[in-house]
Amino acid sequence: MSIDQARITAGLSRRNFVTGVLGVAAATAGTLALSGCVQPKPPVVPSNAPSGVKPVVQISVIDNEYSPAEVTVRPGDAVEWIFEGHSADHDVVADDGSFVSELMREGSYVFVFEKAGTFGYDCSIHPEMRGTVTVA
Repeated sequence: MSIDQARITAGLSRRNFVTGVLGVAAATAGTLALSGCVQPKPPVVPSNAPSGVKPVVQISVIDNEYSPAEVTVRPGDAVEWIFEGHSADHDVVADDGSFVSELMREGSYVFVFEKAGTFGYDCSIHPEMRGTVTVA
């Protein structure tokens, strides 16, 4: 091998090495950035409604939406989410973690709102599903 051929081969090897290292670094950074976008689901908060409580509002969870998506209740009122979607699991996860249901296709979840405030929530696996309970 001539000196020129050795220089070309060494240059290609260094270039391949640097390109490979940069590629791995970019892939790792991309993965870390994407993993930072998804927050883990907080632990389930069991229904806090006493037995026999009548919800003042019922929210249907069906077809990747909450209906109605925005409700207003008074302190001490219960809200019931009724899961009716047979094609996909959904849940109710408060932005502040104060109420968190199991993932389910059928069934219901009831939560009694004791304090005034605005409580945003979504579905942990369908973040485009958003709702708000205003307690006033």
